[in-house]
Order: sequence, then structure tokens, then C-alpha cells
Amino acid sequence: MSERPDQTLDAVGQRLKQLRLHRDVTLTQLAEATGISSSTLSRLEAGLRRPTLEQLLPLARYHGVTLDSLVDAPRTADPRVDLRPVATCDGAVIIPLTRRPGGIQAYKFVRPTGNDDTVPEPRTHEGHDWVYVLNGTLRLILGDQDLRLEAGEAAEFDTRTPHWFGATSAGPVEYLSLIGRQGERAHIRATIPPDH
Repeated sequence: MSERPDQTLDAVGQRLKQLRLHRDVTLTQLAEATGISSSTLSRLEAGLRRPTLEQLLPLARYHGVTLDSLVDAPRTADPRVDLRPVATCDGAVIIPLTRRPGGIQAYKFVRPTGNDDTVPEPRTHEGHDWVYVLNGTLRLILGDQDLRLEAGEAAEFDTRTPHWFGATSAGPVEYLSLIGRQGERAHIRATIPPDH
């Protein structure tokens, strides 16, 4: 049998605390950003108070997650159609942008502020990746290169090359990623001159 709504709301506090700690934000900072008092935030995280919609909306907006993922609502749609963001254990949020199975898949990644002393663990897999930075600075380890990509910059590479993505201590980073099977690549068909 599925969870009752009150059980679902009881579990929100722990998720709120994890999201805040992953972003290395204090209750005071979160209170200033959301307009919710730090004492109320503390009670929500401790499970001593159930959140209202008026509290969940600014918290979801601040953390860059949907209400569904914040309350861990059950998935009701086909997973190929349900484009719900996924939070990872390191505090990143991955937002699927494509609905169709197969072919090139598009994702938006939001990574929290990083630690410049982090020792990356590059990985490899079959395929091809095209990355475009929307905001912030993306640290990309690609083979023996340690790159910093700024907003508006892109990289394209064979994913059999050891690679790793992260944010820097300068702040969070948002980027788009197009991932295709080996041989599938994002292609630019034409460049339009600036005077057109």
C-alpha cells in the first residue's frame, strides 16, 4: 500500500536538511533567501513541524528542485515522459530534457559550489558528450587536461576519454549536456552571419 500523505510530509524535513548541507548554507542564510524564519526552518528540518505549500514553494525554488522531488511524490507517469529532476548524493541536480528513448539525450546539470582541493575520479563510458555552460564555472577533467569553462563556452569529447565534471569554489555551475551513443554527435549545420 502507498504511503499516506502525512508520512510523505514527515520525510520532507530530512530532505530539506540534506539539500541545505550539500549547499553549505546556514539556517540564517536560507532564512534571508526564502523569507522563512530560521526557527521555522529548524523545526521543519527536525520534523517538528509539517511544511505548508507557502513554505515549500520558496524552498524548492531556492534549491532548484521541483515540489514533487522535494516531497518525494510517487512517480505516476512513464519514466521516459516523467522529466522529474534527480538529486545526487553530492548535491547536484540532474534535469532530463528529452522525452524520447534512444538517440541523443539532453540534460541540464546544476552542481553546488565545489572545493578546489577535490581530487577528481574521472570515468569513461561509450558515447559522445557535448557540454555548454549556462552559468558559473565548470571544472572539466578531460584526460590529462584540467579545464575551466565559463558561461557561454562549450566542450565536445569522446566519453571513452577519462572525464569528470565539478563546480569550483567560486560558486555553483549550471550546464547543458547532450549525450549520445558512440558515433552520435551534436552537429552545427550552419552559422548565420551577424548582419542577418
